[in-house]
Amino acid sequence: MRWINKYLNLLVLSISVITVVSGLSQAIAPEKVLSMIGVEGSPSASYFFGVVGMFMTLFGGLMVHVIYSPQPQKAAVFWCALQKLAAFVAVTLGVVKGIFSLLALAVAFFDLFSGLVFLIYLKQDRK
Repeated sequence: MRWINKYLNLLVLSISVITVVSGLSQAIAPEKVLSMIGVEGSPSASYFFGVVGMFMTLFGGLMVHVIYSPQPQKAAVFWCALQKLAAFVAVTLGVVKGIFSLLALAVAFFDLFSGLVFLIYLKQDRK
């Protein structure tokens, strides 16, 4: 079981770093990221997309801290998992409503996968 925890930690860390990097890119250049998922960015859409990126960065950073914390941080992991699952729902609804292109489903499914991994991480024994 020890090797599972090792790889699970690495997976959670990887997801968290990807979340930080993608959140920063979304916060810094929201218009560019919006265009990548098929949305023409108005000033208000770009602004709010950048705000979402800021929160992605914060939640990703929180999970990096969780990995290196000597104490279990179950509440933090739980809320980060919920953030990922909510992002899956929000992006999927954006695709269904025609706001985002089908390419955005890759982002949605990454968030779904991430949320499920975080829930598995939450259940692991961290002794």
